[in-house]
Amino acid sequence: MATVRTANAHWEGPLMGGQGKVSLDSSKVGEFEVNWPSRAEKPEGKTSPEELIAAAHSTCFSMALSHGLAGAGTPPESVDTRADVTFQPGEGITGIHLTVRASVPGLSAEDFQNAAEQAKANCPVSKALAGTKITLDASLA
Repeated sequence: MATVRTANAHWEGPLMGGQGKVSLDSSKVGEFEVNWPSRAEKPEGKTSPEELIAAAHSTCFSMALSHGLAGAGTPPESVDTRADVTFQPGEGITGIHLTVRASVPGLSAEDFQNAAEQAKANCPVSKALAGTKITLDASLA
């Protein structure tokens, strides 16, 4: 069965001087402020579309990797993934770098690297972001 998740954004004013809020409506976990400086300069306590993409991608990748490892008979003890989404004003999102460290008893570094590459290629968020260069640094903890 398909699921739908919903977020809403409200923006006031021009891009450079305006501001807005994004709400995570499906989960009801919060409403977060956004503005241009939080996107192109320093966050100053506000979020950006790129940070939200990073959250989605790091979570999806961790879930896909965990699933793949468990399916191969080597379930992980832990998976920690960081996603760095690079935004260049005037160009847009220019790349995503995933860094993953995991504890997987009994798994070789080579097999872990292969599992991580498979997760990068097949997690639904990676597929949705296929037009963006995605790089990976994966190693066992």
